[in-house]
Amino acid sequence: MSEFDDIRPYDDSEVPAVLARLIADPEFIDLLLSRRMPRLAKICPWLLRPFVRRGLAKAMASVSTVDDLQSHLTTSLKGLLDTTTDGCTVSGLDKLDPNKAYLFLSNHRDIAMDPAMVNIALLDKGMDAVRIAIGDNLLSKPFAADLMRVNRSFIVKRSVSGRRKKLEALKTLSAYIRHSLSNDKVSIWIAQREGRAKDGHDRTETALLKMLALSRSKDQNFAEAIAELCIVPVAISYEYDPCDIDKGRELYAKQQGESYIKQQYEDLDTIQKGFVGYKGRIHVAFGDPLGSQYESADALAAEVDKQIYRDYKLFPSNIIAYQMCGHSDGLQQLKSQWPDCDWDGVEAFFNARLAAAPRAYREIIIQGYAAPVINYLHVN
Repeated sequence: MSEFDDIRPYDDSEVPAVLARLIADPEFIDLLLSRRMPRLAKICPWLLRPFVRRGLAKAMASVSTVDDLQSHLTTSLKGLLDTTTDGCTVSGLDKLDPNKAYLFLSNHRDIAMDPAMVNIALLDKGMDAVRIAIGDNLLSKPFAADLMRVNRSFIVKRSVSGRRKKLEALKTLSAYIRHSLSNDKVSIWIAQREGRAKDGHDRTETALLKMLALSRSKDQNFAEAIAELCIVPVAISYEYDPCDIDKGRELYAKQQGESYIKQQYEDLDTIQKGFVGYKGRIHVAFGDPLGSQYESADALAAEVDKQIYRDYKLFPSNIIAYQMCGHSDGLQQLKSQWPDCDWDGVEAFFNARLAAAPRAYREIIIQGYAAPVINYLHVN
């Protein structure tokens, strides 16, 4: 038994049993039915379940390792990107050593698409896929944990209660991340904060950085411990957010002083929207690897934020939103970066998307698209 068994991703020897468990799980099968055939799933689920199970078994027949599954899912995702985006670009990979393991510390806009886009960028460059940090708040069902852990994800225990247990969980998480990087030589993806940046402002949580240093040796200071992790900030930019209305709804409720309670399967609905919704163009920017000059979590967070703000690709949707908020500073310079852009057309398309949102959410949504521009101008 390893000290990391309850959080680590599954290994190759566990894949066949996990896939068999998923195919046999009635709740997982019913969830697939409700997504693919919602009307029939309500009328005669008992009739459809055997067909879904046989289809899954056939699709997974050639999968016996984690890499097999990764290849299968990557091929499927690339097909989705062809139909839900207007192209994906990558920058900064030339700064990285393909034989080195890195801790990719990323902004967080989409639950599943963010790490998936990092993986695609790395795999296309001939580099290895990452292990993905995922909160146990997304794994309330056994099949969800199986799905994630068989796809290179490890668990961040956010739901533990009690100060001592929380500290133990954080120490184990920190030790696992360091073990993956130093011993297994496998890179890690982790978001810069708990939860997505629903308001568009990407800010690194210092608590996360302090967690990373919990596994340092007794003779190390913070700077030395962090330098060993080879942190690389990553800025992921989506021209359009398939979940922008949902984020607006949650932020509006909080502005009104209301408690926002997630519905059953809301996170899975959000993941599905992220995959199948229109995203426009996507850019993944890998920043500069960080060294040993950051002596505190505050200093490290400031540098991560600076790089993410600097490298975030500002699309016309962001610039139009910035203009709609009444800002003019730097506007013409920003527009000059898109010399062939039809700005009237962009504004018309943006307004058409806004029209689908309740009026009360629209200003919040506009501000969310404008936020990266404000942060970019702050550091440039």
